[in-house]
Order: sequence, then C-alpha cells, then structure tokens
Amino acid sequence: MFKPFFSRCALLAAGCLASLAAFAAPPNVVILATGGTIAGAGAEATNSATYQAAKVPVDKLIAGVPELAKVANVRGEQVFQIASESFTNEHLLTLGKRVSALAKQADVDGIVITHGTDTLEETAYFLNLVIKTDKPIVLVGSMRPGTAMSADGMLNLYNAVSAAAAGDARGKGVLVTMNDELNSGRDVSKMINIQTAAFKSPWGPLGMIVEGKNYWFRLPAKRHTANSEFDIDKIETLPTVGIAYGHGNVAATAYQALAAGGAKAIIHAGTGNGSVARNVVPALRELRGQGVHIVRSSHVNAGGFVLRNAEQPDDQYDWVVAHDLNPQKARILASVALTKTQDSKELQRIFWEY
Repeated sequence: MFKPFFSRCALLAAGCLASLAAFAAPPNVVILATGGTIAGAGAEATNSATYQAAKVPVDKLIAGVPELAKVANVRGEQVFQIASESFTNEHLLTLGKRVSALAKQADVDGIVITHGTDTLEETAYFLNLVIKTDKPIVLVGSMRPGTAMSADGMLNLYNAVSAAAAGDARGKGVLVTMNDELNSGRDVSKMINIQTAAFKSPWGPLGMIVEGKNYWFRLPAKRHTANSEFDIDKIETLPTVGIAYGHGNVAATAYQALAAGGAKAIIHAGTGNGSVARNVVPALRELRGQGVHIVRSSHVNAGGFVLRNAEQPDDQYDWVVAHDLNPQKARILASVALTKTQDSKELQRIFWEY
C-alpha cells in the first residue's frame, strides 16, 4: 500500500532534481560572425584606424576571449566575412532568416552578431523590425582591430555574450552593446568614426553593462521583435529605397536618378526639420505622382525630429515623414514596410509606431 506513495515521491524528487539541473545549466549563446573591424587586423599595434577588416574567423574570436566559457555555452557560425559598408539587402535577408531559425530553437537562449560598425545600426534596426522573438539578440562591433593597442573588441564581445545570456535582456528588442552601453537597435547610431565611444542614441542608452552585469534605466517605447507586424520568414525580397542628401544648392538630379533606377521610395535626407529646398519641390511632387514615395528625414546627427506638415504640406503632397529616424534607418523601415503596403497613410502609421 505504500509503494505508489513512495513511487510518486521518487518521481517528484527526480523532477525537482531535473529542474534544478536545468536551472543551474549555463545558457546557450550562438555567435553569428559577419566580419567587420572586430574581426580586423592591422600591420602594427599603433594602427587603430588603418587596418584590414574581416580577417579573423569566428572560432579565433571566441578563443581570444576564454572568459566567455564562464558566462555561457558559446558556439560560433561564420555567416559572412565582409566589411559592413558592403552589406546589401540580400545580406540582411540571409542573416535575418538565420537569426529567426536559431531563435526558434529550444537550445538557443541568446544570439550575438559580430558586425562591422559602418552599417551595424542598419542591421540592428532591420532585425528589430522582423525577428519574432523575445530572446535577446545583441549586435556588437569594435572601433579598433584586435591587433591595436587598447583594442575594444574583446571586452565588447564579452559584454555582448553576457547581455545575451542574461534573462533580464529578454523582450527589450535588438540591442547594441559597445563601450559598456546597452543601446536599442532602433535608436543607436554611429556618431564618430575614430573613437571607442562612437555609438550613441539621441535619447540615451537603455542601460549599462559592468563586469558582465546588466543595469537597466529605460525601456524601448516603439514596437519591435515579438510585437512587430513584420516577419522575416515571410519576406523574400526588399524593395529598393534610395537616399538623396539635401543641401542649400541641391538639384533634383539624384532624386530623379534614384527613381529611374527603380527606387520605390526615396528618403530625403534634409536639413533641420527635414526641410526641402523649394527648387526641388516640383520634382519630388512629380515623382510622387509617378508612384514613388517621398519620405522626409533629417541629416541632423544628434537626433533630427521631423514634424509632419511643419516645413512642407505633407498632407497635400502625400509625403511621409520619418519621425525621429535618421535617413539610413528610414530607408530600412521604408523597405520593410513596402513589403506589406503601398498606401502612404499606412506608411506614415508605421513610421509613427516603429
């Protein structure tokens, strides 16, 4: 009569032990390597700005930071080995689909992506829009190659893995971890090209990471990842979106050339509040009449905030404003949004929400 009782106790004990073992097991983090400065090498230790990017493979990157083994079970995959200025839409799609597949695996708790800094912010924002998961996804790069004095790549990578392994990073969207800061992939941009404190958000970082521990100060307010209406698994191609730079003596040449080259939307990287010089307004209105979307952004570095119907009558011209997104991020969002809608009012809603 006591056997069933003891059997149940044994089963419960075994279940508890299994749960404790699972709880004690270190998290599993996959590092997807794409190249960039963090995988670069210079001729001398004094070469911090002159070097060859994308030279060191992912296994050597991991081996160079043995402390990673104390943080997580880490494995690496070499997705690309390129300098990030050459990151195309096809690269974005390939990387996004691999991230999505890994995020679906029960044995993957977090994903780190090593990336060149030139377009790191674009890839981070793209993944923030299209990956349907609440698992931590962290992009990381470095401003100096590993061969340089005071190279920043080792600590940046350690921090990125620590962030991706931490449960408190879940649900916060795609992160960028450099120079001890935890920034939102939506907000952060490269502000200077020769300092380790190169990446900044105009609205401040989400938090800091100190000795492998995350400290959070704010949360992202815009829609992202698991709460996004976009899904990388349903996107096969990205429409072409071009960027034309506004200035005081600007001509319509660049806008017209982009449209002739097949651009479905053109991001106007305007001065100030996305201002448009009066001599190009007729050309932009004509392009809109031909079906090309015009999106007013600002090339103000520290946070251009474009107000609708302020500098231009956007309602009358059927133009879209980029809200606080810089031109390169506006290009990413416009391209992703155009996979779902061609309606300008819907595009404007998307720019407000994301």
